[in-house]
Amino acid sequence: MTTEHPSHLAEALRRRRWLISAWPWRALAYLVTTVPIAGVLGVGLLVIGAPLLAAVNGLRQHGRPPSIALMLFLATGSLTLLALAPLVSFPVAVVERWRAGLVDGRPLASSPWPGLVARYRSAATWREVAYLFWLGGFTPVAYWVFLVLVLLDLGMISSPWLAGDANQPVVIWQPIDSTGEAVPYAIVGVLLIPVLWYAIGLLAAVQAAVARWLLAHPVDAAALREVTRSRTRLVGAYEAERRRIERDLHDGAQPRLTSLTLQLGLARLDVPEDSPASRPLAVAHDQARGLMVMLRQLVHGIRPQSLTDLGLAGAVRELADAATIPVAVHADLHDELPEIVETTAYFVVSEALGNVARHARATRADVRLTRAGGDLVVEVTDDGHGGADPARGTGLTGLADRVAAVDGRLLLSSPPGGPTVVRVELPCRR
Repeated sequence: MTTEHPSHLAEALRRRRWLISAWPWRALAYLVTTVPIAGVLGVGLLVIGAPLLAAVNGLRQHGRPPSIALMLFLATGSLTLLALAPLVSFPVAVVERWRAGLVDGRPLASSPWPGLVARYRSAATWREVAYLFWLGGFTPVAYWVFLVLVLLDLGMISSPWLAGDANQPVVIWQPIDSTGEAVPYAIVGVLLIPVLWYAIGLLAAVQAAVARWLLAHPVDAAALREVTRSRTRLVGAYEAERRRIERDLHDGAQPRLTSLTLQLGLARLDVPEDSPASRPLAVAHDQARGLMVMLRQLVHGIRPQSLTDLGLAGAVRELADAATIPVAVHADLHDELPEIVETTAYFVVSEALGNVARHARATRADVRLTRAGGDLVVEVTDDGHGGADPARGTGLTGLADRVAAVDGRLLLSSPPGGPTVVRVELPCRR
């Protein structure tokens, strides 16, 4: 389904209105609030990292191994760091999941405290630890580089005002002697301001993407496969039960009700109109005929008989003939379709045409049935006023649920003014 507003920063960066939207300021707020967290973590890593770099540098320059005291310090510090990292990463991850909302509308689910022992044994914990080291190690370096670029740009912009000082300003690598020489640099600096705004968004988007990658709960593939199998079994059981109910109604209840209606009709012929039993008998006969109509509608709602007799294309054409507006049907179906796919596609078209008649104020509609790879593609297009929104009703939501039950996908395009296109892709696995 199409969305009018971007849901996260990476999507907003691709929009033309980036510079005049609120997203650059949200990205800047995300970066600024990162500074104290990354600074504290960076200092903690520096306590261990600086002696280690000194030891490596001494070994490289003098060829001598570090002293035993330094080696003990490094070993103790490293073990302490690894021991404390799972504990420190928990509150940091909680804060980072909350802060991600500044630049990403897709929430990151929080994780409750699992217990001390489970904390060290969980794979999600060590993903959070990896993010901790990334936030304290890489992020400060990236921020310093970006700060240098910002200071260089500010120096270029302010160079015309600094050119008259006794100390000649140096812009990038070129000393500036006069204001005239500084003006081109100032112009370039002003032109680079939008570039820096985009750089702010890019830096924040990369950081948010890493946070989402490492702090999102990993998908349990085995559990996901079991859920998929379970849903397939449930859909299969539902279809079997639906066919049983349809068969019982069609072969059992419907013939008996037909026979009852016929017997009541014959009884009415034998009873004089002035008889006291004539009126109740007429009422019973009318009620029986009404029940027959209702039963036919129930059987039709379970699986339309036209699907069995005419196939999907013929049943859809029958729906089009019964519509209140002209509907053109284009069907390119040559292979046999699974029964559940046919039934789902039929009700998709029925519901979509019902929505067109009730809400769209359209003058015509088109239904297209095609095969694309292993999928059945159903498209319903109308020339109405558009603006269809699943949030304003249950029709489209129920349609999406019906499609999802068979692992299908529903896409909606309905800009204001139209046209509205409902596209459904149904996998045809047998």
